[in-house]
Amino acid sequence: MKVLLINGSPHKNGCTARALEEVAKTLNEEGIDSEIIFIGNKDIRGCISCDSCAKTGKCVFDDIVNEVASKFKDVQGIVFGTPTYYASANGTLRSFLDRLFYSTNFSKRMKVGAAVVSSRRAGSTTAFDEINKYFSISEMPIVSSTYWNEVHGFDRSDVEKDLEGLQTMRNLARNMAFLIKAIDASKDKISENEHKYFTSFPDGL
Repeated sequence: MKVLLINGSPHKNGCTARALEEVAKTLNEEGIDSEIIFIGNKDIRGCISCDSCAKTGKCVFDDIVNEVASKFKDVQGIVFGTPTYYASANGTLRSFLDRLFYSTNFSKRMKVGAAVVSSRRAGSTTAFDEINKYFSISEMPIVSSTYWNEVHGFDRSDVEKDLEGLQTMRNLARNMAFLIKAIDASKDKISENEHKYFTSFPDGL
């Protein structure tokens, strides 16, 4: 069992990285493999709604999105980490998320997802909600913790002082490990969901 952790911050060893490291360490202690992937310095453009992926099963822009997609297919959980810019996730991660979720046609049902956010002071909860919406539309259980999944600080050394924030990361990881193991133990009992209707309002309503 494995979890991918995606660092969307442009700072490879900054606040977001420190939070994800705490999650990864605790996952490993709980018997779950993890891999941190840094995308924050990549040139990731947004989705252009060309629908090429519907035919090919991958994004028309062959970059790190497709690299991560091939790994996403085979893991049981994923964590997206972002700094908070103007009360939202940073633009690179948003473009990455749009393309990753839209271009992949494999089922994400019962893969578990979590958002991790960092901020100097405020705005983090809206970024947190923003990322969680990708999970909720994909039949992915969202992992919670003992507070919002956030750390605070201007740089990495500040996060080291955020003892509650780091505690929240560890509890997040423990909850994630539990969910992954519970779902794996019950996978033969998961029923099929309906995918018959697609409302497009062709009558103009």
